[in-house]
Amino acid sequence: MSWLQSGLTIVVPAYHSGGILPHLVERLEPVLRGIGQPFELIIVNDGSRDDTWQVVRRLAASHEWVRGFCNMRNYGQHNALLCGIRAARYDKTITMDDDLQHPPEELPRLVAALTDNLDVVYAPPLEEQHGLLRNLASVVTKTALQTAMGSATARQSSAWRIFRTTLRDAFSQFSSPFVSIDVLLTWATTRFGACPLRHDARAAGKSNYTFAKLVRHAFNMMTGFSVLPLQVASFVGFAFTLFGLLILARILITYVLHGSTVAGFPFLASIVAIFSGAQLFALGIIGEYLARMHFRVMEKPAYVVREATDDADPRQLVSRSREA
Repeated sequence: MSWLQSGLTIVVPAYHSGGILPHLVERLEPVLRGIGQPFELIIVNDGSRDDTWQVVRRLAASHEWVRGFCNMRNYGQHNALLCGIRAARYDKTITMDDDLQHPPEELPRLVAALTDNLDVVYAPPLEEQHGLLRNLASVVTKTALQTAMGSATARQSSAWRIFRTTLRDAFSQFSSPFVSIDVLLTWATTRFGACPLRHDARAAGKSNYTFAKLVRHAFNMMTGFSVLPLQVASFVGFAFTLFGLLILARILITYVLHGSTVAGFPFLASIVAIFSGAQLFALGIIGEYLARMHFRVMEKPAYVVREATDDADPRQLVSRSREA
């Protein structure tokens, strides 16, 4: 029997959000009490350079249901989420942003959407709140995620999600610095669902996710959790090999019919350049995979906790869950 209690754990990664966190807690409390289940809020300060951690400590001191973890440096949103997920004490975990784009008042609908036949439910926005480039980057990221997950639900993925906490047992030993919570959840289940909810504009500040960062995240997902890039490299190599054979056939046919070869140094140079580019492309893809293997061998952690508001060690909590 699992040691997890019935209730809700809210995990919020925080980065330079000291000014907005008190408002988040203020809006969360009446909503969570209205749901009628035990609850806790875990705020993971992901290496903020402002007063975010001091704010988290004050909130934890004044609200017994608030817990905080402070990472040694900025590891990234998904790494911070992994830290909070491993520290969860209740059997249902909700992840949401720290900027009030995910209105707490919508939480009862999200909780109700996690029915017995589902293990994970995403809350995609009813309407996209970002500009053209950001939306385009989101499409690229979700396409990469669909490739890594092998599930059409990836198209409706969102940072706002609810899932059964026991799913974390499937990735309790995961230690790579390249983290995608959505992909890790697929290691435990295929029962995904979606419940579109209202998303609001940011209450303060601006998004830390730029177009370039989203594309980089998509590339990390593809090379970290999928063999698609290797398959693409193999296809490119095969295509150019076939192209080379066709060129050779043309040269031989020209020689047989006309007694001459295809003239011109530019033609030869272009063929060499094409094949060299294809080889470098394939080597680059292989290099990305070797780099990730290198980091795995080094056992580089996904995160390191500097300080916590309680005595909980996320790794010990997961170990205890697995033993249970």
